[in-house]
Amino acid sequence: MTSPLFQPATAGAMQLPNRIIMAPMTRSRSTQPGDVPNAMMAEYYSQRASAGMIITEATQISAEGKGYSFTPGIHSPAQVEGWRLVTDAVHKAGGRIVLQLWHVGRMSHESFHADGMPVAPSAIAPQAQVWVANTETGEGRMVDCPTPRALETDEIARVIEDYRKAARNARLAGFDGVEIHAANGYLIDSFMRQTSNHRNDRYGGSTENRIRFALEVIEGVAGEIDPDRIGIRFSPFITQRGMDDPEAPETILKLAQELDRAGISYIHIAEADWDDAPETPLWFRQKLRSEFCGAIIVAGGYDRDKAEALIGKGLVDAVAFGRPFIANPDLPRRLAEQQALNDFDGTKLFGGNADGYTTYQLQT
Repeated sequence: MTSPLFQPATAGAMQLPNRIIMAPMTRSRSTQPGDVPNAMMAEYYSQRASAGMIITEATQISAEGKGYSFTPGIHSPAQVEGWRLVTDAVHKAGGRIVLQLWHVGRMSHESFHADGMPVAPSAIAPQAQVWVANTETGEGRMVDCPTPRALETDEIARVIEDYRKAARNARLAGFDGVEIHAANGYLIDSFMRQTSNHRNDRYGGSTENRIRFALEVIEGVAGEIDPDRIGIRFSPFITQRGMDDPEAPETILKLAQELDRAGISYIHIAEADWDDAPETPLWFRQKLRSEFCGAIIVAGGYDRDKAEALIGKGLVDAVAFGRPFIANPDLPRRLAEQQALNDFDGTKLFGGNADGYTTYQLQT
């Protein structure tokens, strides 16, 4: 019997040859100054083109949206040209690739902002850290995030416009689609949660108000890219970074109803992957499936057996793998042949050169 992992799937307008997705993973290898994607990144992604679909590392939609050193952007002409190197290489290798659009919001550091103030729905510190590196030596460390500045109501349209422009740039760079990052306490996620959104305007208070920003971002992005090439990522049960809102799962399900009407391609659920992390409950999986007719992707510590079981139950359409794809560029082949997987070198996750990035060997 053929494993469901290796059967083709559809995500909106995108046809996937298998259901093994490369998850978005920050690797901080962009060229400085300017956070420009480069040839080394093109090699890295093209090595992994056998994935059913590649979701790129989170990519800042604007200078304001930056929160980690050496992460790439999609808001300058040089960045667009750099990403074109990547998409051309992936497509030449027969792959499909979507760009993850990212505004970190309060998950940032004062050194990335001229006024030292990251922005957020409310002036509440996330109790979290981000990776900040010396631009000359490349050496980095985790540092505390400061208290952000609350966005004024009349500024929000500008941020939505940044998303729209980023989507246009992604299209110009040759991506097959985009994924909007609305998980892990970043800007869109922080608008949705009561713990980080204390606003009293039309973007705060009720569930309808707290999902308004996400829906307006979707509308803006859909002005540049067809909805059936737009995905979105959520993390309903992750409570780190001041995200512990018990209403978050229901809020996301409410938003899923609206996204279904908008006709977007897929919803991507980021699940916690540490040993004692909360399980995603069956009721949520079933409810999401009933509320949203598009494809559903999950990520979070999956192996072949767990992925096959969940797909086999019809609860998800594809499974995204993160760390296994770092050390195993040809992961689909290794899973298909049930070969042992290489371990990745965790000391070389962020920044550096090709070592621990493009040096993992494909099997011959």
